[in-house]
Amino acid sequence: MHSIVVKHFLPVFWLVLGAFAGCAGLGTKLESPRISVIGVRALEANLFEQRLEVRLLVRNPNALDIPVRGLDVRMELADEPFAQGTSAREFVVPARGEAEFDMLVTANAASALLRIATAGRSEREQIGYRLSGKLSTRLGVLRSIPFEETGTLALGDLGSKKRKGE
Repeated sequence: MHSIVVKHFLPVFWLVLGAFAGCAGLGTKLESPRISVIGVRALEANLFEQRLEVRLLVRNPNALDIPVRGLDVRMELADEPFAQGTSAREFVVPARGEAEFDMLVTANAASALLRIATAGRSEREQIGYRLSGKLSTRLGVLRSIPFEETGTLALGDLGSKKRKGE
């Protein structure tokens, strides 16, 4: 009887202990990473749909590395829906550090481009964007981190692919 209890209890004990150890590594609160657009490059385009490569910068304000499993992104330009995409690329954002990566998105840019075309000159040089979505992680019980960021992008950066230091 004793061996049956130990045989069934021991694996459960190790599983619970491992879960607590994983949670302990997270600390008290994990801040959302900051995500910004640093470049956009057109790959394919037709009248109804465009395939773009978007270069993103992920900044980690936390004291621990974030192992990223993937990213789901929705992007607006000039307050108009612009593009969306999902990346399954894995990478690590170092503690209190940053990482750049490229992801493919699908856009229907007609409404955003029409808005840009009818905007004033200063609005055509810089365009506001909003990114929202979730970052999938390998952090124990914390499997996804939602995010929402806003910023501006020089229209000259649309169609270019900037790399760190350029």
